Amino acid sequence: MQRRELFSSLASSISGSKKQEKLLRPPYFSDESLFHNECNKCDAKCATVCEEDIIKISDDKTPYLIFSSSGCTYCDKCAISCEFGVLNVENKRLIGAKVTINKIKCLSWSHTMCFSCKDPCLERAIDFQAMFMPIINDKCTSCGFCISRCPTDAIQIKVL
Repeated sequence: MQRRELFSSLASSISGSKKQEKLLRPPYFSDESLFHNECNKCDAKCATVCEEDIIKISDDKTPYLIFSSSGCTYCDKCAISCEFGVLNVENKRLIGAKVTINKIKCLSWSHTMCFSCKDPCLERAIDFQAMFMPIINDKCTSCGFCISRCPTDAIQIKVL
């Protein structure tokens, strides 16, 4: 084996051992393991009934949320449609994520008047300090409506 081949094989084995990224789950579950045990029996009704079209199905047949075009209204339809008890209205809670604003990317923090994130926020969870400094307050439900509206992708979401 030549040196170049050795380093290529080492690099590919290191990149192949990356930790799997946590998925952003719908807000109606009590046990993450149920996704892996029960969702493979289902035909993804939760995704088809989502009016906002934010529930997607991963390769392992489990549902996750993506806020590229809309957000979660907490309408309960995904939980009601779940036949296997993975999603259940009784387990309703806030989406398990933290939403933050990247001040470097944010137009307002760069002194350009922009209210793109504030306007779609159903909970009024985005306050502006002075005119140009948006912050996310404790009212945030991590619904995701602000994420797709930001023209600079300054709104970030981190799965808890």
